[in-house]
Amino acid sequence: MAAKKQQTSIRDLARQLNLSTSTVSRALANHHEISEATKQRVRSLAQELSYRPNQLAAALRKGHSQTLGVIVPHIKGYFFPAVLNGIEKVATREGFNVMMCQSNEDLRREQRNIETLLDTQVEGILMSVSATTHPEVQHFEQVRRQGVPLVFFDRVPELPQSMAVVLDDFQGAYQAVSHLIAQGCTRIAHLAGPQHLNTSRNRCLGYREALRAHGLAYDERWLYPLPMLTHEAGRVGMQHLLAQDDQLDGLFAAYAIPTVGALEVLREHSRRVPQDLALACFSNEPFTAMTQPQLTVIDQRAEQMGETAVRLFLQLHKRGPAYTPPHLILKPELIIRNSSLHQSQERLGTWQ
Repeated sequence: MAAKKQQTSIRDLARQLNLSTSTVSRALANHHEISEATKQRVRSLAQELSYRPNQLAAALRKGHSQTLGVIVPHIKGYFFPAVLNGIEKVATREGFNVMMCQSNEDLRREQRNIETLLDTQVEGILMSVSATTHPEVQHFEQVRRQGVPLVFFDRVPELPQSMAVVLDDFQGAYQAVSHLIAQGCTRIAHLAGPQHLNTSRNRCLGYREALRAHGLAYDERWLYPLPMLTHEAGRVGMQHLLAQDDQLDGLFAAYAIPTVGALEVLREHSRRVPQDLALACFSNEPFTAMTQPQLTVIDQRAEQMGETAVRLFLQLHKRGPAYTPPHLILKPELIIRNSSLHQSQERLGTWQ
């Protein structure tokens, strides 16, 4: 393997041109005190030697990097990539670069991500916590102590005075379960997520409140907390629920990928969707419109969430640490497709 070529420095340019490093630096910055002839000499040699400025060193000198750090649990599926797209769109428009890290649902990696971003002198960190972060929060306090704006999105730790943008997961779940009840379902199971995550917990609360509000009893046998948000976990969860009660006529799932595993198990048990069991889930992944039947979903406003997170950062960045941060809640959207039309109705639509 060829050795990596040594990067040209300002010192190298200065030595070859017999100039001081400060003169070369000012020439590259188009400083008015440097003659055009000298600027041209410096630029020509810089181009010849493929000189590139050290942006990190410049950031350390200036005290700002125009870079935003972003940490996500993973980049699988649709949701977090769509959030990143929203972040990138607004950040770029405002003159910021984006540096992305993923924790892979691991607390230690999340902590290393934060250390790396702080070492890189980012001007703010936007993040969604890993599934293994709870109850550890010291690494977030470290960001605050260094005066770096910290904005959470989607998954938020239990931290006082945190700045965050989230979806109204409770209301989204309430809408989905109410829709299943309107279709005639009375025995509705719930594939829930890890309850230490605010998203999973609020979706479970919305499920239970919808049952209560419509006069239906809650049965603990109808709830299965997924240990992981995977296809296989959805299969195991659905098998467990059917073993507990083979008369189930509805299912609300807190996450989309496990729902596909649940669908497979229902087919294996000759349970037709939606005729025998109506189904709705979070979130609006592209594949949910390609399954048979197409899945009724709650849209999480992913791109809007990313855009809003950057705007929250900009507010804190401009107003300083004394600014009292808001907690913004986005409105969910229920997208009705065939999987939930228990009575074989043909009307489709959205609830907001």
